[in-house]
Amino acid sequence: MSALNALTLKQLRALRSVTAQRSISRAAEELSLTPPAVHSQLKALEEALGCKMLYREGAEAFTPTAEGEALLLAFEKAETSLEQAMLTIDALRRGQAGVVVLGVVSTAKYFAPMLVARLKRSLPGVEVILKVGNRGEILAGLNDRAFDLTLMGRPPRTPPVMATPIGDNPHVLVVPPDHRLARLRKIAPEDIFAEPFITREQGSGTRGLTEQYLRNLDLGEPDHLLEMPSNETIKQSVIAGLGISILSQHTVAEELHSGRLVSPKADNLPIIRKWYVIHPSDRPLTGAAREVRCHILSSIDKIFEHNLS
Repeated sequence: MSALNALTLKQLRALRSVTAQRSISRAAEELSLTPPAVHSQLKALEEALGCKMLYREGAEAFTPTAEGEALLLAFEKAETSLEQAMLTIDALRRGQAGVVVLGVVSTAKYFAPMLVARLKRSLPGVEVILKVGNRGEILAGLNDRAFDLTLMGRPPRTPPVMATPIGDNPHVLVVPPDHRLARLRKIAPEDIFAEPFITREQGSGTRGLTEQYLRNLDLGEPDHLLEMPSNETIKQSVIAGLGISILSQHTVAEELHSGRLVSPKADNLPIIRKWYVIHPSDRPLTGAAREVRCHILSSIDKIFEHNLS
């Protein structure tokens, strides 16, 4: 066993107390020990290191040797580091420090930055790392345990998760303001089905919802889908007149407000889905993740209101 492995905190505290008090008996009183117990700690320390830690001046006045001074200096630094570690551990336990990886589906990127900004103000000691992907990518991350928390629509069947609904996610039909559907007083299913639809890539939740909506029109299998790689590209394509689309209202809130897009009324629209905050059910949340989840639940209504206004 090395000398370092043989050291104990009790021995180091005994050395420090005797050095400060310059007396074994006074050190024993300070440490609530007997003098023989303090002497035993010092003897064990010197045997472990193979050198004297103290020398005596007079009847009972102890002074540290050079070796003792070196050990006391190292102990002071180590104790300071340990005290800081205790503070850090307490902050981690209370959720006031740590790292939280937040995975969000791409539709949520229109409000997620505002959410993260609020989290940073409320929990300055917590680093929130935002990861954005389509539904397939987020599901893969959940399976790989890559996220502490996830914001998405329909919860997955696997892996096992805890899913808490946090608000509505309305999906609306969007067309250019001069589109023929924008001028119709009553839109029939045939009117919608006849239009070219622009939608996301396979694996996107919006893509699956659009395909299901078109199938529910009961006019056959949709074969006129134009695929785009991002919501931004879809919006610009619809504005340019390349087709129409069904998108989350969070995605098109700014364009609807400015009039660059309009949302005609039709049967079974908007399609109301829910947003969920999700985490794996087979592992406990860290203190920081618990606090982040709590803040999401308490603040998301205001964020949704701001994003959709």
